[in-house]
Amino acid sequence: MESALTNATSQTNFTTIDWLIVVVYLLLSVGIAFFVKRYAGNMTNFVSAGRAVGTWLGVATLTGTEMGLITVMYSAQKGFTAGFAAFHIGVIAGVVALIIGLTGFIVVRLREHKVLTIPEYYEKRYGRRTRILGGIMLAFGGLLNMGLFLKVGAMFIVGITGMDPDGNALKVVMVVLLALVLVYTVIGGMISVVITDYIQFVILSIGLLVAGWLAIESVGWDNLFETVRTHKGEAGFNPVAADSSFGFEYVAWMFFLGIVNCALWPTAVARALAMESTASLKQQYTWSSISFAIRMIIPNLLGVCAFVFVITKAPDLQQLFSPADADVEAVNNLYAMPIFLGRILPAGLIGLITAAMIAAFMSTHDSYLLCWSTVITQDIIAPLFKERLDNPTRIKITRILIVLIGLYILYWGLFYTGEEDIWDYMAVTGAIYFTGAFSLLFGGLYWHRASSTGAVLALLVGVTAVFGLGPVQDYVHTYIPGSIAERNITTTDDETIEFEAFNEPDEIAESSYRDMVVDLVMTPFEQAKPWNRNGLEGWTAVVRSQTGQEQKVEVASSWAGEATASAWPSFEPKAGDTVSFYKPLSGARVGLMTIGFTLFVFILGSLIVPDRKQKEAANE
Repeated sequence: MESALTNATSQTNFTTIDWLIVVVYLLLSVGIAFFVKRYAGNMTNFVSAGRAVGTWLGVATLTGTEMGLITVMYSAQKGFTAGFAAFHIGVIAGVVALIIGLTGFIVVRLREHKVLTIPEYYEKRYGRRTRILGGIMLAFGGLLNMGLFLKVGAMFIVGITGMDPDGNALKVVMVVLLALVLVYTVIGGMISVVITDYIQFVILSIGLLVAGWLAIESVGWDNLFETVRTHKGEAGFNPVAADSSFGFEYVAWMFFLGIVNCALWPTAVARALAMESTASLKQQYTWSSISFAIRMIIPNLLGVCAFVFVITKAPDLQQLFSPADADVEAVNNLYAMPIFLGRILPAGLIGLITAAMIAAFMSTHDSYLLCWSTVITQDIIAPLFKERLDNPTRIKITRILIVLIGLYILYWGLFYTGEEDIWDYMAVTGAIYFTGAFSLLFGGLYWHRASSTGAVLALLVGVTAVFGLGPVQDYVHTYIPGSIAERNITTTDDETIEFEAFNEPDEIAESSYRDMVVDLVMTPFEQAKPWNRNGLEGWTAVVRSQTGQEQKVEVASSWAGEATASAWPSFEPKAGDTVSFYKPLSGARVGLMTIGFTLFVFILGSLIVPDRKQKEAANE
């Protein structure tokens, strides 16, 4: 399979001319950082470009940051796996951005406080301890969130240029990209970020439009819709169809994420806080609503085109991403879009597109590195020193943190083994921060009774969003409500394991109180009926050998005393081994539950333990 992937990536149109185009662009970006270094002498300029960014430059830099290579990759992945139904994510993002632009929800009031970071507002509204805790939670969730950016960006470059993905090419590209971003972010701060964002906005916008047009041309407009309809049915067009991988729950989660991306996520809010006036700020979001939608819809389209290309024109790729043999592991479908573009784009143009994508990668990384390092400096370290740090010291600390964070994302990208789609991974990890932040910002800006106790509780509860990650659920699966404890395996037969049969429980007398509790608490957790045929279908079986080795596999079919999998990934189970079962919780479900929980404890904590001295909700 490794040689098949190498052969697939090698069939690219990328040439020496394309490499030259990419190198020239990268040198230009680094040159800009050195040129603007003289203007980054104090923390306000380094972090927020002197709060002098106008409307149109603000639109460009906001779009440049939010439409990074990671966005292109995870959106294309969603298009590849879900078809046109994935477009709802971008549509919702655009609508929410427009609403925030027209109303100024959260961002205008936050801008009026003239803070550099969100946790800085926490201190003004709730006190220093809340700022420090908020900074810790923001840094924790944010660093996890960007942990896979570097690896995904490197996968694009390896896939489109024809490097050997089975060798060390991925690691080498990750190191080179990281070094490049670190250099000009450390040197120039937000000023270099804003300038390069503008250039990258122009290049990326043109590149994506051209790539989208050529992608449609390569597969045919009519064939595009017909293939999706044939292979995905209604679910390929309707996100709430009966057999869709999304559903109403996911759509609701996307609406809240639309608010997060505009009004809560620090990299976007950093642009809001750098605007020259609140009027410019509202115009920025109003006009950016178009790009908030397009930044996901066009990559979605590239993913759909890649799917159609794989199904109808590239049988070798179909064997890579959807192998007929159940024992053969499919290649990560993140490679689908870059391999597709590498085959359809002509030499020269493919270099421009690649430069545009690398521009997108750099645009996102510089903003995120600057954002998280600033949060740690301004909202954790500086408050601990009781604001005794001068500007040169703060800038020095921020630059050191940028390098350390870069090394972390290199490590995390190499070793994280989760199987979620990248977009869902980012939503869950970001929720560690933004579920609590929503309560603190919304409550602090609009509710005068919001208290520091409620704020601290909400921030702490936000950590529960981490249970939306697959590896975390694997580790704590025995504690997930409805999970089934270990049972001894008695016999095995190929992919089937047998164990002590489940008995149907006795009927429980009806009780309105019990029904109310079950509906309120247990409804989010799907309950298995393992005594029925296929009552465990779709659940995850965790098999533990007598030597302690463990593997997980999805249950294909089941009966009261047996379960069957399509294949065993690590080892063949034997009599005497054990098996337990659990139903994985979707990231959307965990996210919505965490939002409700944080709001509940925030309101309850504020009412039970009010602050001795109430602060104004809108202005200090």
